[in-house]
Amino acid sequence: MKSRRSFLQKLTAGIAVPTLLGINSASASTTSKVDNSLEGEEFWAELRKSFPLTKDRVYMNNGTFGPAPNSVLEALNRSLTKINTSGEYGNSDQERVKLADYLGIKPTELSLTHNTTEGINIMAWGLPLQAGDEVILTKHEHAGSGLPWLNRAKLHGIVLKTFEPSDTQEKNLEIIKNLVTSKTKVIGIPHVTCTTGLVFPIKEISEFARGKNIYTAIDGAHGAGSFDLNLKELGCDFYAGCYHKWMLGPSGTGFLYVKEELLDELQAIQIGGHTDSGWDITLNPPVFNGYVESAHRYDYGTQSKSLFVGVAAATDFHLKIGKAKIESRIRELNEYLYQGLTGLKDKIEILTPSEPQSRISLISFRPKNMGYQELGNSLAKAGFRIRQVPEGGVNAIRVSTHIYNSKEEIDNFLIVTKGLLA
Repeated sequence: MKSRRSFLQKLTAGIAVPTLLGINSASASTTSKVDNSLEGEEFWAELRKSFPLTKDRVYMNNGTFGPAPNSVLEALNRSLTKINTSGEYGNSDQERVKLADYLGIKPTELSLTHNTTEGINIMAWGLPLQAGDEVILTKHEHAGSGLPWLNRAKLHGIVLKTFEPSDTQEKNLEIIKNLVTSKTKVIGIPHVTCTTGLVFPIKEISEFARGKNIYTAIDGAHGAGSFDLNLKELGCDFYAGCYHKWMLGPSGTGFLYVKEELLDELQAIQIGGHTDSGWDITLNPPVFNGYVESAHRYDYGTQSKSLFVGVAAATDFHLKIGKAKIESRIRELNEYLYQGLTGLKDKIEILTPSEPQSRISLISFRPKNMGYQELGNSLAKAGFRIRQVPEGGVNAIRVSTHIYNSKEEIDNFLIVTKGLLA
């Protein structure tokens, strides 16, 4: 304990931190240029200049929030200025088309929400479920996924069947198949668990579910912006996601994909302006003609045009780099970190699966000889922004890296972590 405390004191006293973290105070570029003529680490180092993200610490918590590049902030500010100058806020129809194309779906299948949780609530409350119907969930749900289903179970008597994820996609598919009964109506699992970063084989699960007439309602908080995502190819019925994580867009923006042929099966519960196909409350009796023939029925009321302009700019940023190239880089950094952590296996337990297809962007580990909170707090003091994971009793450190991170930062993280665990 004394040696670890001494090491920490040196770090936080400014002796080791600047050397290890490569801190500098150079101001960030005010533009978000993507120079595809560069290759390898040189390309990603140049791209890092597109982010105003501070260099006074190493940010490794993209699984909670993805800092936006300058181009997103500039588009957001331009839109806010324009709207508040003209007094006209318009709508987000133009942005919806771009976002739907990015996800590989029709604009009529895309609802613009405020976050993943809102999308999951729409799924949980809108599906035609009765008391006794079963919904399959994991034991690693985020509050935004677990609570909506728990709330419906509390109020309507549906039955939640939960399971502990295994370490391979094949095993997890088999677990889900074995949980299914004649009463199973929904598989409501995450694409990527928030706890350990485990990736489920959603395409295979969706194919199985279709054959059993089971809905697939996926928590996609960690999907868009990390995977080269195409929701049509993925094959699920519903997919709720957000733009403030891996898409690097503004907070307060999300989406819900609803397969076109299921629009009338997912009941719209909360509605308002532009969700209807006609209404007249002056008649006796008042008339409500029903819903618009699109997923727009779920995104009711006034929304922030400027926020979705920011999301469209984030989409452009991703497309300039290339969706496949971004996924490849995220996986590369994830593998680099994973291999580095395996060198500390005598001091930590890695909770994220070793199988490459079962992980993409998040890695969680638990120290063997000290509390995870103690280690997490020490890492924060040493200049690393990570996340502590108490959910599901995981009690671990979660590291999530994105395209603005470097292998050098990962090396420094591993050095500091090893020192703190000594």
